[in-house]
Amino acid sequence: MAMDLAANTRVGFIGAGQMAEAIARGLDRSGLVPADRMYASDVNVSRTQVFESLGTSICSSNSKLAENSNVLILAVKPQAAEKVVTEMRPSLSKDHLLVSIAAGIPIKKLQVWAGDARIVRVMPNVNCLVGETAAGMSLGKTATPADSDLVATMFGSLGKIHVVDERLLNAVTGVSGSGPAYIFMAIEALADGGVASGLTRDVAMSLAAQTVLGSAKMVLESKKHPGELKDMVTSPAGTTIAGVRELEERGFRSALINAVLAGTKRGEELAGN
Repeated sequence: MAMDLAANTRVGFIGAGQMAEAIARGLDRSGLVPADRMYASDVNVSRTQVFESLGTSICSSNSKLAENSNVLILAVKPQAAEKVVTEMRPSLSKDHLLVSIAAGIPIKKLQVWAGDARIVRVMPNVNCLVGETAAGMSLGKTATPADSDLVATMFGSLGKIHVVDERLLNAVTGVSGSGPAYIFMAIEALADGGVASGLTRDVAMSLAAQTVLGSAKMVLESKKHPGELKDMVTSPAGTTIAGVRELEERGFRSALINAVLAGTKRGEELAGN
């Protein structure tokens, strides 16, 4: 599959920010699409210089980008997306696949702006920057199964991606789009607890972050329910059950559930749903 992508896919980045850079690095590192088959365009010269350092060609305009690419990654700020895509429309055709990572813009709007281009909408998260994204994707009406496979393979080089109905992308935002912030808060709080218990800040932070990393790997690799894994650590009248009891009394799980629901609702409000 990687060989097919490298041979047949030319990826153009509309916008060369950090998320675009993370995607480009992942594609090049995995061998799916080498840097010399990637192109980028951005008004920020310092960002295009980063892409040049990767071996990527820089295009002077988005129309030139469309001429050189058959897969286009829309990675501009949401408020700039309509102007950028509308201006590109004369250069787009049914031979182009437009993959939007611009948050909150529905496929129906993208399709109006992009004309005949095929549309796939992706909601990655900030963990894309370290090659561990958790993403959701939705297909436009003219996107093909081959488009779905291609986008899944591309983002699979950066972590995990799931195909969902577009109406559920706000739920994806609530869980994995906003979720890193909740986990960062949990790591910070665990480390603060360690400091309060006498550990140095650097040791406490390392222990907290590694604990979250290892726990996530156990869930993904063991395929066991998190409750079962929790019970493995929770011995009768021990230290862990004392802490679990405290978390339960303070509504730990309910707080996380409500945070996801609040994030989902806010995403729907921003999208006008």
